[in-house]
Amino acid sequence: MTSLPDDTTLTDRGLDAQGTGRVLIIACGALAREILALRDKNGWDHIDLTCLPAILHNHPDRITDAVRAAVGKHRAAYRDIYVAYADCGTGGALQAACDALGVDMIAGPHCYSFFEGTDAFAAHDEITAFYLTDFLVRQFDAFVWKPLGLDRHPDLRDMYFGNYDTLIYQAQTDDPALTAAAKSCAERLGLAFERRFTGYGDLATHMRGWAARTSSE
Repeated sequence: MTSLPDDTTLTDRGLDAQGTGRVLIIACGALAREILALRDKNGWDHIDLTCLPAILHNHPDRITDAVRAAVGKHRAAYRDIYVAYADCGTGGALQAACDALGVDMIAGPHCYSFFEGTDAFAAHDEITAFYLTDFLVRQFDAFVWKPLGLDRHPDLRDMYFGNYDTLIYQAQTDDPALTAAAKSCAERLGLAFERRFTGYGDLATHMRGWAARTSSE
């Protein structure tokens, strides 16, 4: 099995490309475990992974330039490059950049959507729900609690989350410890708790398509 850097490294620095594959996936650090699990499970040894820092999601205006730079850095070394991001708050800029670069990315507004399945997620229309994935449960303090200043000013909680009523944990794995941690996150935010097992959702579908396309060429 592939060894992973810790979540703090994936949040702050990302993951360098390693291996001798013919295909590279450029992804958000928040997806590293899921992508590597799918690669290992399916024996897609021709696929390498590099991840940008997951904390870029707190600065979506920086994502497009970071992806563009990563494609430029690695293009000469790989036959095919794919981008494992959805729009992720870039307002269409990332899709436009990927189109110009000639690389595929995942359709949809964000990872919450593609984990659950874009059509199913849209059908819920849950504007009062706050979502966490496996990675974001593990990194809740780094992504939510500390950046919003709630570690120093917990009284700000209602100002930030007063319009939410439920925390929905989209579980990629069956992990009782993560479920317990997600429940704790909901309690800290004063929200009701719901767990949905999504598995890898449309991420698996896209990776399967990328792997099949490459193997058939």
